[in-house]
Amino acid sequence: MAKKIETLVWGYGLVEGPRVDADDLLYWSDVPNGGVYCRTPDGRIENVVPKRRGVGGIALHADGGLVISGRNICHVRGGQTRVLFTQDDVAGWNDLFTDASGRILAGSLRSSPFGPEPGAQAGDLWRIEAEGRATRLYGGVRLTNGIGLAPDGRHVYHSDTVPREILVHELTPDGAAKQRRVLATLERGAPDGLAVDEAGCVWVAAYGGGAVLRYTPDGVLDLALEVPARSVTSLCFGGADRRDLYVTSADNSEDSARGGSIFRTRADVPGLPVAPARI
Repeated sequence: MAKKIETLVWGYGLVEGPRVDADDLLYWSDVPNGGVYCRTPDGRIENVVPKRRGVGGIALHADGGLVISGRNICHVRGGQTRVLFTQDDVAGWNDLFTDASGRILAGSLRSSPFGPEPGAQAGDLWRIEAEGRATRLYGGVRLTNGIGLAPDGRHVYHSDTVPREILVHELTPDGAAKQRRVLATLERGAPDGLAVDEAGCVWVAAYGGGAVLRYTPDGVLDLALEVPARSVTSLCFGGADRRDLYVTSADNSEDSARGGSIFRTRADVPGLPVAPARI
């Protein structure tokens, strides 16, 4: 039986970076139009970071506020912005994630994802370890998107949208990323944002494919969740049992006038807890 999907929010451009906190506050960004927004459980919406464009990734911070991407990686709290990391030869930053220690894994863009040749210059994955200090873990990512960690914390998943691949690297005890391989190559759409569940399966937004796809740790497709949008951009788990699945988009196939939307459904398996940033 098909999962029931409700539409929570609409009227935006390309919606990205969903995150849900312990109070069930839902955060997201509007990449082309700017702004980071928050929805309360009773449906009220607030613009918490006005105007900022290009925010492809959001993380909650242990001290309050949000870590967001864009032209740099910064921590925004109470209207104050603290730059955590910037790099001169990087055009911008897209999706990001946090490890168990609260360090930030962030994907860099070296060419515009909206230009005539997306991924013309490959980007990298960086681990931001302290304010102003980061390590480049690997390169060769044509168009960086979703990032997530396996339950063991020793494998990082990474969407590379141009070749339609979900990459996986092993994180070694000395902090390096090695043994690159392709977990899966999408036949339906291209991989965008992703999240990992308690069973170690990878859920990925299939941009242009109108679905969220779930892959086992062996790279086998075992679920395709139909979404009322073609341009599915990202997803996250939330709720007290982490089984609320939030899905974002850049369009709405039920009503094209709604534009970028956020949908919610229920998953059979809880998502992994996501640690807050601590930098």
